[in-house]
Amino acid sequence: MMAKKPPKPAPRKIFQERLKITALPLYFEGFLLVKRSEYQEYKHYWTELRGTTLFFYTDKKSTIYVDKLDIIDLTCLTDQNSTEKNCAKITLVLPKEEVQLKTENIESGEEWRGFILTVTELSVPLHVSLLPGQIIRLHEVLEREKKRRIETERIPSSSMEKEKEPIEDYVDVLKPMPACFYTVSRKEATEMLEKNPSLGNMILRPGSDSRNYSITIRQEIDTPRIKHYKVMSVGNNYTIELEKPVTLPNLFSVIDYFMKETRGNLRPFIYSTDETLGMFFTLLLY
Repeated sequence: MMAKKPPKPAPRKIFQERLKITALPLYFEGFLLVKRSEYQEYKHYWTELRGTTLFFYTDKKSTIYVDKLDIIDLTCLTDQNSTEKNCAKITLVLPKEEVQLKTENIESGEEWRGFILTVTELSVPLHVSLLPGQIIRLHEVLEREKKRRIETERIPSSSMEKEKEPIEDYVDVLKPMPACFYTVSRKEATEMLEKNPSLGNMILRPGSDSRNYSITIRQEIDTPRIKHYKVMSVGNNYTIELEKPVTLPNLFSVIDYFMKETRGNLRPFIYSTDETLGMFFTLLLY
């Protein structure tokens, strides 16, 4: 199955405004036809999955959502046969209503299905027709959602009344990050890789100047070797400082680059209760 190019993300300013309003991390986005119980017909929305909530916008440039749907209590998700060519139809069964979704094509329907089930069931669905890179993204979203729920439980309700900080601070905290990102030092990253080789061998961490990033890897060729690579933030892109520098659009692409260039020998270091996850990442690339 050929991968369809993902929709272009909203411009930075729009993203910041939406983040400020929703205060939730963005996991997936795209156009959907939506029919809720109170709708007489389908409505065309630019839709964002943030946390376990779907936010609906009239178009890609709108900063304020016109409707939202909390799906944390999803009972089940069913696939419906569609008479329309190259169109996927999904029904979300919730305690108080059933919501019908139509996607632009079958491929995007499978993606929406995968992301919705991952955040609501807190596990990556086994039976999804997605490419290895898309499956990896589901695992990254799963780890981020688990961390978000743990952090949410730790925040006292009184802290919600505090005055919000500037939007740039929110972006730094909540912007999508690969699951192998940890706020650790060079030494701490090295120790993590040496003590837990089964969890992966690649960590993304903040750079020494706090504006850029670094990749720490552990490879076993003849003997275990630790290496560090600088990842510089250049405008909206990221440049890996190699003999021939490589510039990529986001940090997810940076991680994918190292995995592909080493044919899966480098794997994201991810804390998980699933002991087979490390093996899963390796198998996906063969």
